[in-house]
Amino acid sequence: MSLSLIETVRVRDGEAPLWGLHLRRLVRSCRALGVPFPPEFEVPAGGHDRIHRLQVSAQGVDVTERPVGSTAPVHLVTSRVVHRPYPHKTTDRAQFNQAMQEARLVGADDAILLTPGGYVAETAIWGLFWWEGDGDRPCAPALELEILPGVARERIGELAGLAERKVGRPALDGCAFFVANAARGIVQVATLDEDPVPLSPKTAALAARFWA
Repeated sequence: MSLSLIETVRVRDGEAPLWGLHLRRLVRSCRALGVPFPPEFEVPAGGHDRIHRLQVSAQGVDVTERPVGSTAPVHLVTSRVVHRPYPHKTTDRAQFNQAMQEARLVGADDAILLTPGGYVAETAIWGLFWWEGDGDRPCAPALELEILPGVARERIGELAGLAERKVGRPALDGCAFFVANAARGIVQVATLDEDPVPLSPKTAALAARFWA
């Protein structure tokens, strides 16, 4: 099977509020990987709240839809799966599938992958963000770690700016942090490796602006 690009687009209140960011990323990835950009496709709109999934390959565009899924606080564990470069959202997701399976075996929702150097990278389906001290800008793993440049990450950058960091897993202990993706928005983390994660009011304030 040939490699395909994926965009999971949230339709909310009859509109796709992050559509422009999805298109911008898709253009970049098509150029980088030599995948023909679709000559035309329908902009998702109307109907019930849902996820509109585009799978783009040399053969064209395959469109599927599914429910949004839970936005309840998530329980994370640290994965033993080593993060490998994932600079484009493609169907080559074996590492993330393995990490997700690992998480579910211990009753967690998802798992944080670390780079070969031990730096915090991303989870199977979420980008990671945290607050440092009294700072008003959320922090996120540096793109130089070759993590996915998520649409949610770009949206958060528009709203609040981002401070890129290269940190080890211990840096998250006792830290107020959250996850985000373009399907479900900003979601609080309940526990990390079974330890409670503190909630920052800055997370709730940012989440309230995410879809605006």
